[in-house]
Parts: sequence; C-alpha cells; structure tokens
Amino acid sequence: MEWFDFGVYAYIADTIAEVFFPPTVSPGVRLIGTFGAFTAAFLMRPLGGLVFGPLGDRIGRQKVLAVTMIMMAIGTLCIGLIPSYSSIGVWSPILLVVARMVQGFSTGGEYGGATTFIAEYSPDKRRGFMGSWLEFGTLSGYVLGASVVTGMKAWVPHETLLDWGWRVPFLVAGPLGIIGLYMRLKLEETPAFQKHAEEAEKRGKSGEPFWKMFTEYWPALLVCVGLVLVFNVTDYMLLSYMPTYLSEQLHLDATHGLLLIIVVMVVMMLIIMVGGRITDHVGRKPVMMAGCLGFLVLSWPLMLLVHDGGLLLTFLGLMGLGLLLLCFEVSMPAALPALFPTAIRYGALSIAFNISVSLFGGTTPLVMQSLISATGHDFWPAWYLMAAGAIGAVAVYFSRETANKPLWGSGPAVSTEAEARELVRDSG
Repeated sequence: MEWFDFGVYAYIADTIAEVFFPPTVSPGVRLIGTFGAFTAAFLMRPLGGLVFGPLGDRIGRQKVLAVTMIMMAIGTLCIGLIPSYSSIGVWSPILLVVARMVQGFSTGGEYGGATTFIAEYSPDKRRGFMGSWLEFGTLSGYVLGASVVTGMKAWVPHETLLDWGWRVPFLVAGPLGIIGLYMRLKLEETPAFQKHAEEAEKRGKSGEPFWKMFTEYWPALLVCVGLVLVFNVTDYMLLSYMPTYLSEQLHLDATHGLLLIIVVMVVMMLIIMVGGRITDHVGRKPVMMAGCLGFLVLSWPLMLLVHDGGLLLTFLGLMGLGLLLLCFEVSMPAALPALFPTAIRYGALSIAFNISVSLFGGTTPLVMQSLISATGHDFWPAWYLMAAGAIGAVAVYFSRETANKPLWGSGPAVSTEAEARELVRDSG
C-alpha cells in the first residue's frame, strides 16, 4: 500500500508533466520538471529518517510505522486533489512539490522501520526468506500502481485522462491508507525491541546517545550507504525510469512499455522468495556480489537489447536487468538491519539508507532525463548502472556475512523446537 502510493507517480509522469506544467515549454523540459518534483520527495527522506529512525529506537517500531502510513496516504491523496496548471498557474507545481515532500518525509521512516521490524521477528536461519516478503510487498505495490495507470491509459481517452482520469490512482490512497493503518495497529512490537526497552528501563536509560552511531558505527554506516546506492540506483532505473525511457526516448507505445515492466515485476515476484531462501543457504554476500558484477559487466549488452531490439528483445533486456536487481531484492532486507545493533538499528539504518537514496537512487530519473536531454545520447542508463555496480562491489567486499547468525545485540532466534535443541547441542 505504501509503495503503491509512492510509485504510481513515476508511472503517470508523462501525464503529470502535461497537467502541472505550462504548455509553452517543450515536453523534455516538462518531464524534467516532473522528475524534479519526484526528486523533491527524496530530498525530504533523510529528514524523515532523522526524525522517525531515532524515534523508532525510542518508542518502538510499530508506532512509527503507523504514523508513516498515515502521512503517505495524506500526501498521495493531496496530489489527486491539486488543481491543474491551467486552473491556478504556478501554484499547481508548487503544491505538487509540497505533497511529494510529505510523501518523502513519510518514506524516510518507512523502509528502515519495515526491514527492522521483519528482521527482528525472523528466525536466524530464515531471515533472508522472511525479508524477501518485504520486497514482494514493494513489487506488489508497484505492480498495482502500474496496472491501474496502464489500464487507464489503454481505456480512458487522453483528453479525459488529462481532465480528471489521472487523479484516480492518487485518490485510491485514501481507502488503502485506512486499510494499511488498521493492519499496522494490529501488529505487536518486536521481541528484540521489547527486550532492549526492558533492559534500558532497568539501567535507567532511554537508549544510546544519538551521536554514538556516527562516532562508533561509522564504518557500518558507510557500508550501508554503498549497498543502498547500488540497490536503489538499479531499482529506480528499472522500475521508475524505464517506462518513461521506453516511451520518450525509444518511442515505444506508453501502454506497451508499462506492460513490459509489469510482466518483469510479476516474474520477479514469482521467484523472489526462492531467492530469499538461497541467501539463507549460501549467504548474502555472494548473491549481492553477483548482482554488482552482473550490472558492471552486463548493463551495456542488456541496454543494447532494450534500445535496438524489437518488442521481444526489449523485454529480454528488461528481464535481464530485473534478474540482476533481484540479487539485491532478496538479500538487502536481511543484510542491512544486521549491520547495526538493536539500540540504534532503526535510526542508523533509516539515516544511512535515506541519505544514499536521496543522493543517488531517487535522483536517477532526473539525472538520466537531464543527461539525455543535454547530450542527446541514449546510453546513459547503461553507464550509470555500471558505475553503481562498481561502487556496490566495493561495499559488499567490506561488509560482513550475517546469514544464519543472530542480529547484532540479540540472542539466537529459532522457529522450531528442533532448531532450539540443535542450538543447545551445538553450544555444548
């Protein structure tokens, strides 16, 4: 639900460009303005992480995740209510940016909290599998958003879409937000946080000092930034920017482009839990390194397929990029929370994650569109993906393997009595 709200903007970006920006400027400039508003949300994400992350370490994961759901639904609903540029002029794109900033502030506390919540509830030997469900949910939200937009573009006349049809995906946020809030309020706090809170109360402390994460855990923060960079540059390149790239640069029918991305995401959803299980057996580092080296070596030939092939070859190129992205989708939700101890996990992960996303991941559509418009070259996505793969490989090299091990600051976690007996036997 959260990622339907956040992702639907990218899939209807070409229509938003016509609605919110003056018709006197070129389509390329309007798209840059639209992706500028998209990027504005990411500029707020570090601030959201700075507020919600430490708050989640202080008052609990569940409470903060309920608040982020409310804020995201409000921000998305507001976008659907903003009058067009023809109605209120320059105030239209200004209000669009403000609504996107509310979304970004909310998302700043979302991913770090969700990964922390799932990781702290998962048994040590199944953390990769359990974490892969988080990305299954993310992809589900993207697929739902892309499907709604694709259906409207296919069956709603363009004039109607510009008049009021584009508002429908955003107005859906209201009821979805209520459902999501109800579900999150039914969740119980994680055992790891409950234990930490009890121990902190006995010591008479509310938690670790905020500055401690920067003075003592800065190596883990840097590794986290590097891992998130490759994860999110590749994610936003494929799932957010590619529909626009296919239609604007390759002049593929917008509906066909979206359908190709939807099929790629559905295939990823079908195998993502298998990938999560694989990381529980072989480890997170080998899978992440395979993804990094894959993007470093294969981005260029895969983008050649996307750029120069027919519909089938374009799909094969996109599917190849999707399978490489899957290396991160199945491993990151388990690998990132394990970088930090319980006392600062939510805060450190939220801050490092959102700084990296804001500087590199969320800016990807804007940077790509700007570079292509300025230079006239269509292969910037391949070069960008190769650079991300190289940086990610360095981060993976300096990370530590955490598969089948307890989270930092927590005792062993098992899912069955047999595992518990085995653990006791192995410990002597």
